[in-house]
Amino acid sequence: MAGKIDARLKELGIELPEAPSPVANYVPFVRVGSLLFLAGQIPLKGGKLAFAGKVGGGLSLAEGQQAARLCALNALAQAKAACGGDLDRVRRCVKLTGFIASGPEFTDHAKVMNAASDLMVAVFGDAGRHGRTSVGAPSLPLDAAVEVEAVFEIA
Repeated sequence: MAGKIDARLKELGIELPEAPSPVANYVPFVRVGSLLFLAGQIPLKGGKLAFAGKVGGGLSLAEGQQAARLCALNALAQAKAACGGDLDRVRRCVKLTGFIASGPEFTDHAKVMNAASDLMVAVFGDAGRHGRTSVGAPSLPLDAAVEVEAVFEIA
């Protein structure tokens, strides 16, 4: 039987990907008490990097937003795996941190990260509203355009 969040994802036309495997020596998530800390998620789709390069350089703002949304989808997939397949265990999205590969002239980091934030609110409603940090980075792992890490409170 599908839970409330699974039903919401279906209503939004979203099918979560498989939780990506780590690309280096780390674990995909750590639970401390009721907090679930996710490792940074890059825009992997089908095991391949979907958005490489710099936002505001070779990639447009819209492509950066697509990358951030894909990172957030991967974060939801990791959270689902951490919760034994039950996203109804998520009480709230506490914080998102976004790293946007960009040059020093790019200043729309917050606009890129809005795509990840908007997804959390669409999926979890008010429980998806979170604190957030958005920063520019000269480069990211595997030349990813965006990396998003998340903290969730879970039951």
